[in-house]
Amino acid sequence: MIQELANRKVGGIVADNFKTAKVFTEYGIDFCCKGGISLSDACEKNGIALDQILTDLELAVIQPEEVHFKDYGLSQLIDHIVKKHHQYVENTIPALKLYLPKIAAVHGDRHPELIEVSREFLLAADALTTHMKKEELILFPYIKAMEEADRSGLSLSEAHFGHIDNPIAMMEEEHDAEGERFRRISSLTDIYTCPPDGCQTYKVAFAMLQEFEEDLHTHIHLENNILFPKAQELYKKKNT
Repeated sequence: MIQELANRKVGGIVADNFKTAKVFTEYGIDFCCKGGISLSDACEKNGIALDQILTDLELAVIQPEEVHFKDYGLSQLIDHIVKKHHQYVENTIPALKLYLPKIAAVHGDRHPELIEVSREFLLAADALTTHMKKEELILFPYIKAMEEADRSGLSLSEAHFGHIDNPIAMMEEEHDAEGERFRRISSLTDIYTCPPDGCQTYKVAFAMLQEFEEDLHTHIHLENNILFPKAQELYKKKNT
C-alpha cells in the first residue's frame, strides 16, 4: 500500500498524515507551495531515490504496539525513554524551528500570537535539549549502575550529587516548567487549531506541536511516575 504513495501528490500525502512532513523536510521536498506534484516526480526533480523515501515514510507513520512499562527494569525503561522520547525530541526540534518562524513571518500580521508561540518553542527546545543531556550524562548512568550493583550484589560508591532525590527533584522541577510552557502554547493556539487562512505549513506546524506536547506528556509520565519512584525505592534498599 505504501507503494501507492508514489503517484499521489506530495501535498495530499501530508494532508492525510502530518507525520510525513518531517520526512519531506529532511529530503528538501516542498510540500506546501510546491506540493501539487506527485511524489515520484518530486523525487525525480530532486534526485532522490523513491524506494528510500517510501521506506522512511512508512517508518514515520507506523503505529507502536502497546507495552506495559511498569514491568520494565530500570535500564530497559531508560533505554526506551532515550531511544523513543529523547530521540523524538531531537528529531522534531529542527523541523519546528524551521516551520514556526516561517509561519510567524508570513502570517504574524494577522495572527500575532504566532510570534510568541515561536519564541516559547525555541525556549522549550533549548531547555529540553539541556535537560535531556543532564539525564543521559548524570542521572540515568547512575540509575543503571545502581541496578547493576543490586543485581551483582556489589556496593556502589556515593554519587557526586549526594542523595538520588537531589537530581530527581531538579528533573521534576524542569518537567513542570516545560509542562506549563506547553500549556501556554496550547492556549495561544486555541488547542492547536489552524485558522481558515492557514497554509499547509501552518497546519503541519500546529499538528506537530500538538504531537510534541502529547509525546512530552508520555515522556514525563514515564519518568515522574515509573522510573523515578522505582529508582528511589532501589536507592533506599541499597542504603539501608
